[in-house]
Amino acid sequence: QVQLVESGGGLVQAGGSLGLSCAASGRTFSTDDMGWFRQAPGKEREFVAAITWTGDRMYYADSVKGRFTISRDNAKNAVYLQMNSLKPEDTAVYYCARRTRTAPLGIAPAEPSRYDSWGQGTQVTVSS
Repeated sequence: QVQLVESGGGLVQAGGSLGLSCAASGRTFSTDDMGWFRQAPGKEREFVAAITWTGDRMYYADSVKGRFTISRDNAKNAVYLQMNSLKPEDTAVYYCARRTRTAPLGIAPAEPSRYDSWGQGTQVTVSS
């Protein structure tokens, strides 16, 4: 079983930047595809970004493409989300998640049901 702990959330003005981190425990992290999701109040959880275990392929939601960057450091058992040019609509609780191994990440990377471990989330609030 893997445990995921997010950090780095906070309050930022529109146009600002934040960097989120997700620390993972477990022997398989270096071979796990990972993702970031977010959930705003009253809305469903939505996909933000995902990265293969090798770090050579990334996938992004259209709403964050060009502004957010996902990365990982397998030596540190960590995955990151750098968020730039933040907008008020980016306000949400952000979760990192481990992808199951039932299919390559390129198949439905945005589908939450294909992730089997989730962190507790970190709040990101963007003020206008």
